[in-house]
Amino acid sequence: MKSALVLGGTRFFGKELVHSLLSKGVNVTIATRGKSGNPFGDKVKHIIADRYDMKSLQTACEGLYFDVVYDQIGYSSEDINIAYEALKDKVGKFVFTSSMSVYEYGYNLSEDAFNPYRYPLNVVKSQDVSYGEGKKLAETSLFSKKELPAVAVRIPIVLGEEDYTERLLFHVRKIKNGEEIGMPNPNAHLNFISAREAGEFLAWIGIQDFTGPVNACANGDIQLADLMKLIESKTGKNAVLTTNLVDENRSPYGIEKTWTMDNSKATELGYEFSNLSDWLPGLIEHCNKIV
Repeated sequence: MKSALVLGGTRFFGKELVHSLLSKGVNVTIATRGKSGNPFGDKVKHIIADRYDMKSLQTACEGLYFDVVYDQIGYSSEDINIAYEALKDKVGKFVFTSSMSVYEYGYNLSEDAFNPYRYPLNVVKSQDVSYGEGKKLAETSLFSKKELPAVAVRIPIVLGEEDYTERLLFHVRKIKNGEEIGMPNPNAHLNFISAREAGEFLAWIGIQDFTGPVNACANGDIQLADLMKLIESKTGKNAVLTTNLVDENRSPYGIEKTWTMDNSKATELGYEFSNLSDWLPGLIEHCNKIV
């Protein structure tokens, strides 16, 4: 890979993706609407385009060609169609950031748990469907473009120091303040991936021959009750859990059943994932210091 276009690369693990590509000597172009700035300076080429407007994206990329396009901000089949029509003659491979949300609850879910090649294709706007359904349809649309080599990277909740969603911080704050956390099933398990690893994996899969859907997550999972205990150990305070859910206390991790993925396909391709237990305590310690 000599060149890459990143749609949605100016914050969180999108930034990690760009940094990883740059470290590999890739010529990186980022496309933004010009509102979020360019955190990479002259290390990247910056074009102004609306990823959700076919004409805008097509015009901005006129005369350009990219070995790989990374789509961090596609949320529906319509979004995929827009990018395809704008870039189909300008790209060698398309890497789409998908989500664990394409799966129903389950343990150690493999890629076969959702088959985008057999899912009914319906062209919809992202605002007209749920997040999970939008990602399902985005994958279905992407893989229907049989002439375009494509990968859909299914990731779980991403954790990191620059997480603008503050989902982990939510729990640290609540526990430090002695406030209730609404959690329907503390016995459920989740797995995660770090922002750095999400970016590194996306960059890595772009240079592999692999096409199709692939899971990416850190090795291991954690029971939500144990996650609360880990936060307790860093804060010195006890968590107050409740099954009485209201908007003010509802946990962003408040799943009803275990929801974890199997990363063995990516491992067999040659990627070595980190162990969740090696870095999660340090991240919680960081959150504890800044709250």
